[in-house]
Formats: sequence, structure tokens, C-alpha cells
Amino acid sequence: MTVDQREMTYGEKAVGLTFNPSGDPVVNDMKRDYAKIIDELNNLRDASSNEEQRRLFSVAITEAQSAQMWAVKARTWKLE
Repeated sequence: MTVDQREMTYGEKAVGLTFNPSGDPVVNDMKRDYAKIIDELNNLRDASSNEEQRRLFSVAITEAQSAQMWAVKARTWKLE
């Protein structure tokens, strides 16, 4: 089943999995890897009843999103 045929996961939405204008397979792989990490962090956050731990998972999710964006930028960087 492809992403188009099912509901995207939280992590897939968070990294914009379907947005890859260059069609670069490395970008797609990076986004999938980060999506898996974000999904795991989100699951752990959902399972926690400790507010500070939930906050820390939220920070980790935000930082993973940032790292993914920088990784894609580095991969697609072109000198002008």
C-alpha cells in the first residue's frame, strides 16, 4: 500500500513526505527515516502521563523536524 492509498502517519505529515519536487530518492529516504523517528517519539509522548516528559518529547519532535529540513536542504543545495 502506498502513502496515497492510506492515511499518513504523524511523522510522515510532520516531514512533508509527499513533497519532493526534485524527485530525489535520497530525499525520500531521508524523509522516511525521520518520519519513523518522529512517529516513535510521538508514540512515546502519547504513552507518557508525565508533563515534563511529554514536553521533552515535543522538543525532540521539533528538533527532528528541523534536522530533517536541514538535511534535505544540504542534499538539494545547488551553487548559483
